[in-house]
Order: sequence, then structure tokens, then C-alpha cells
Amino acid sequence: MASGPLAGVKVLEFTQIIAGPFCCMLLADMGADVVKFEPLEGEPWRLMVELVPKESRVFASLNRGKKGVAMDMSRPEAQDAIHRMVKDADVVVINYRPGVAEQLRIDYETLSALNPRLIYCENTAFGRKGPLARRGGYDIVVQAMTGLMAGEAKMSGEVPTYIYPAVADYATGIQMANSISAALYVREKTGKGQRIDSTLMGTAIAMQTSQFTFIDAWDGETLPQMLQHVHQARLDRQSFLEQVQVHNRFRPVVAGNIYYRVYQTSDGFIAIGALSNALRLKVLAATGLKDSRFRPNGGFEVAPEGWDEEGPRLVAEAEALFMTRSTEEWAQTFEDHGVPAGALHFIEELFEHPQTLENGLVAELDHELLGHMRMVGPPFQMSETPLAPQGPSPTLGGNTDSVLMHAGFTPEDIDHMRSKGVIR
Repeated sequence: MASGPLAGVKVLEFTQIIAGPFCCMLLADMGADVVKFEPLEGEPWRLMVELVPKESRVFASLNRGKKGVAMDMSRPEAQDAIHRMVKDADVVVINYRPGVAEQLRIDYETLSALNPRLIYCENTAFGRKGPLARRGGYDIVVQAMTGLMAGEAKMSGEVPTYIYPAVADYATGIQMANSISAALYVREKTGKGQRIDSTLMGTAIAMQTSQFTFIDAWDGETLPQMLQHVHQARLDRQSFLEQVQVHNRFRPVVAGNIYYRVYQTSDGFIAIGALSNALRLKVLAATGLKDSRFRPNGGFEVAPEGWDEEGPRLVAEAEALFMTRSTEEWAQTFEDHGVPAGALHFIEELFEHPQTLENGLVAELDHELLGHMRMVGPPFQMSETPLAPQGPSPTLGGNTDSVLMHAGFTPEDIDHMRSKGVIR
């Protein structure tokens, strides 16, 4: 039996793709008993580049530790079965398109009437109110609409491209698990369940706090002008890069950043992160570079006169310097000087990295159809209620019979439902 902090919590999952499944995988790692409901053909992520029929890498990576039920949820018999299970559940998680929950009779009003203590978490792209409430949306759409994509300004030819991985999806999954844990805590104090609404849009905006902060004294005139010029640039059919240049005239990027960037070395790449003046001085001590923005009195002037020319020269000098030594040499130098730094890796290199291994970030599981597999372990730990993977992802409908029997259905009931095509 699971022994994590959510041991004994029963979760019914009606989700697909990334945000909802990732949330429920995190809950399962914390010990929750998660039952995932899928249509008879399986959720779309099962069918995304199948390794064997009905099993894919992306599905296995997001659904470990769950029990799997496959049923036609449009059928009254399936809905009645779900309603029976809801009476004994603690949490329902859903991220279908707006309106689907009502069609399937698994909406909050219906289920909370059956179980007033229920925590019901529904994730949508844009929220339940407003002109976009009924619109579906994936991570790429939300990245575009919320400025995440524009902020990155990555290009594929003349067109901006999305940030990988699906940051709004994954961050929303974390938000959902966080909010469900908080709601369970409130229920312990009050005995009351409640509805939680999370959105990809809300998460994507929340990740851009400094950009989405309007200070009247500083932004009262600048931002309206910027928006007017950006709008005009679009009307003039300027390229995206030209629009970025218009934006940056009003929110300029300071030249000469040598302290928070990736450098090419003699044999690879290394990232350094120095955001305080104390750390910046340590970078200068480690490299021997000179930055005239530091003043004798200890102050730091962000963009003194002439810095538009001097800044790029300092960057070029730094880039040339980093090319003279290996990544490991620079990493050791920065460690000796107390500067945060690290080599650039592809994620696959971390399966054997001692830092991931010694901190439990590589989990080993055996899947019924896919065989032995390694994947990321729980991303945090707790001393008294440790987290652990509760098993691999479920096969399609692999636990349908046992879940229904636990809910009180007899073998004859189950056979009857299967003969009518209600369950797999």
C-alpha cells in the first residue's frame, strides 16, 4: 500500500494529453489511489507514435502509478458506474473541452450533489468565463496568446515558434496538484469539498510576473505607446522580428550581458548565472574581465553613456575568452569562486549523471507491454512521508474489472456491460 502524504486519497481522473495526466501522476507519486478513465479506443496520447499497439513513450511518461479503466462514458450505464464510484471518491480531475463534462454527466454540479466533500478540479485553456470560454486550446495556442512565445522570440524562418517542452501544460499540472493538496487541507478543517478552476492561460501569464506588472508612475505613458506602435506594425504587415524591435524600443534589452548567458567553450558550452552585484564581481574575479559599470563607491550603473558600443565589445571579449578553456575547467573555476555555473546537456545524458542518480531523479519500472524502463522520479521528497512511483502506466482498460468490482459490481454485471460494448 502507498505510504506517501496522500495515501488513502481516492482520485478519479478524466484527463488526457499533458496537464491533467501530469497532475494526477504527481498525486499518485504522493500516494493517492488514482483511477484513470479513458474512452474505449484509449486517450489520444496512447496513440502518439505507438511503440506497441496502444502504448507510446509520451503516455508512459505521464501516467505511471495509475489504474486504468476503459469505457464508453457517453453510455448511461458507464455514467451510472462513475456516479457510484464518486460517492466514495475524494478528488475528481478533468480537463476535457468545455461542455464535455456536462454532456457526460460528470460536471461539478452533478458530482458534488452525490458527494458534497468532493474536491473537483477542472482545467481549461482559457477559463469558464469570457469570450474564449468555450474555445479549446493546446499549449502552443496559449503560448502564442499570452506572450510566452513572443518573449522567447525564437524563429523558424520569419515565424515565431513554440517553447519546448510544453511549459504551460507542465506548469499547470503542478499548479493543479498544488491546488488539490490545498483543497484537501481545507476539507480537513471544514469538512467541505469545493470546485477548483485552473487554466493554461492563467499559468502562462503567472510565469511572466515582471512583464505583466503595470506600475503607473513608470508605465503609464510608455506601455500605451508601445501597444499602439506594435498594433501599427501588424497593420503594416511588418515581420515578427521587426515587431520585436518595435517592442524593444519601449522595453529595451540592456547591451553587454556577460553575467547571465551561455558561452561556448573549447569543447562544449557552459551557462553562468550571476544576478547580484556580489556574484557579478566574482565572475570578473574568475575571468579577469573588466566592467566599467562598477563604480569605485561600489555602485553599478546599468547603462552608462557609451555603453551601447562598449557593451557588445565586452561580450565579444568574454566569448573569445571562454573559447580558450574546456567546459570542465571553467566549471571548476566558477565553483572555486562561488559562481553558479553548469555544462549544457541533452536530457538523455542525465540518465547516468551522478547528481540525478544520487537524488532519486531516475526511477526504474517494469511495464507489462513495454518492458523495463527508466524515467524521472518524484521531483521532490518528504522526510516523514516519502514519495515513490506506484508502478508503471496502466495498459488500456487493464484495471477495469478490479475497479468495478471494488465499486460493488458483480462479475455478471461486468460481463453484461462488456457484452453491450460499455467497457473494454
